[in-house]
Amino acid sequence: MRMKLQRCFCVLAIATGMGVSGVTVVQAVAAPFFQDHDQDYSNNKRYQQGMREGKDDSAHNRDHSKKRHFKKDEDQKAYEAGYQKGHGNDSERR
Repeated sequence: MRMKLQRCFCVLAIATGMGVSGVTVVQAVAAPFFQDHDQDYSNNKRYQQGMREGKDDSAHNRDHSKKRHFKKDEDQKAYEAGYQKGHGNDSERR
């Protein structure tokens, strides 16, 4: 009887540990996808540049004709947000 009780506790401890670590992994993986939604880049010059180029590409039926890469990650995010909005793909950001 004692052996069955120890085995039960062992299985319960493993299941609890897997459940807790699974929740942590999901939160860590999902965090980058949700952190940009509340950013207001409207006054950022890279956002405005992306908006202009997105509108221009949309008007000429092009798909991201200029691939810009910025040294600062924040500038890259602002540019991409502006481009997507200017190109008419802002439904992904909401």
